[in-house]
Amino acid sequence: MVKNKKKIVILGGGYGGVECTRKLEKYFRKDDGIEIVLISEDNFLLFTPMLPQVAAGMLATRHIVMPIRTIIKKTTFYEGRVKNIDPYGKIVNLWGTNEKRGVSIHYDFLVVSLGSETNFFGMSDVEKHAYTIKTLNDAMTIRNRVIDMLEQAENEPNPILRRSLLNFVIVGGGFAGIETAGEIMDLLLDARKYYPNISRDEIKVFVLEALPNILPGFSEKLAKFAHRLLTKNGIEIKLKTAVTSFDGYEIMMKKIEDNPEIKENSEREAIQTRTMIWTAGVTPVNTIKRSMFKTERGKIIVNDFLEVAEFPEVFAIGDCALFVDPTTERPFPPTAQLAEAQAKSAAHNLYSLITNQKMKKFEYKSKGQMAIIGKRNGVASFFGMNISGIWAWALWRNVYISKIPKWDKRLRVLLDWTIDLFFDRDISRLKFADKETSKEYKVLDEVDDVW
Repeated sequence: MVKNKKKIVILGGGYGGVECTRKLEKYFRKDDGIEIVLISEDNFLLFTPMLPQVAAGMLATRHIVMPIRTIIKKTTFYEGRVKNIDPYGKIVNLWGTNEKRGVSIHYDFLVVSLGSETNFFGMSDVEKHAYTIKTLNDAMTIRNRVIDMLEQAENEPNPILRRSLLNFVIVGGGFAGIETAGEIMDLLLDARKYYPNISRDEIKVFVLEALPNILPGFSEKLAKFAHRLLTKNGIEIKLKTAVTSFDGYEIMMKKIEDNPEIKENSEREAIQTRTMIWTAGVTPVNTIKRSMFKTERGKIIVNDFLEVAEFPEVFAIGDCALFVDPTTERPFPPTAQLAEAQAKSAAHNLYSLITNQKMKKFEYKSKGQMAIIGKRNGVASFFGMNISGIWAWALWRNVYISKIPKWDKRLRVLLDWTIDLFFDRDISRLKFADKETSKEYKVLDEVDDVW
């Protein structure tokens, strides 16, 4: 047994945390003096770009999750939720439950990659009644909800209620919102033939976006192409439109005016709906906001090497780190591509720090962006080339399936996609309910022999 081992702790089992762990394993694969610990609330890596396809019933849920223990090799894994971080004592505390006590884990070096959560911008009524699409449970809940609305509308004689049941509203015109809207429309159209009393014209899918265009980050030409195609497929897009409230039955919204003098008298609208899916923004998790790290906009401030200035043994990456694009002088958008790039840089700099070598500044250049916008259609900006239509759709599939780290999962996804070409989607509505939130129990100091 090696004495005085150095312990590296990574917080977060998303793209950034898992990629950083894998890189550190390669750097220290022959070094028994380094112990690597990964802590994640879930014991799997969720492939989030394919969540809309799970919500639409195209992919099976277990095919887009990779058990973390099958990905890592020499890393110790803890499934647990981070309660707080003490950078002065170099301790991470995990919440306890009624089944296990909390744990305090000491570290010598720390990588924080805790991601983000949905931002409702202070609208408590929206938070209470809207659906989100960030987790596997979210995707399954949306799928059940869409099918439930079809079941209720099929035999509903009241035209007003019937219309509200068949109105589906997605708030946010970014990647998640547009891809979700396209997949939901595909599911509705495929399932409609089993509901003879529902006509095509009764089904309405709306996208509400506060900006003047959808898919920010894409070229204007590609964004307009996506807009036209979505509209052609029956999706109504309302630009420069902000949601003001949602009570579970009616969405209130207002037009965003460029002229500040007429802002107060801007046009007000309403949509009767029972289903709103919120994809309009993210915010860092509360653990980061209430931490001792210096933050801005809720994110940890890092230097050019992704280090936390006051604590040089701590690195922060992904959605919870504030790193400004030197070209635009604005923070980089929170994407999986950025998280992976920062994970590789943080792992390299951590290795350099431990082995007394020179660290490298983090430099990021996007490889491109892609979005699918319905059956066999997409838009992509790849290495300076703009691609649209079926070729962009094919590129999206090839790139994202190559990102799945396990070959068995790649095969399962390919089989799901193939089956979708020949067979109808399953419209069974699966009923499930969550249990009450677990209570907190007292903290147990980390002792190797306990486990």
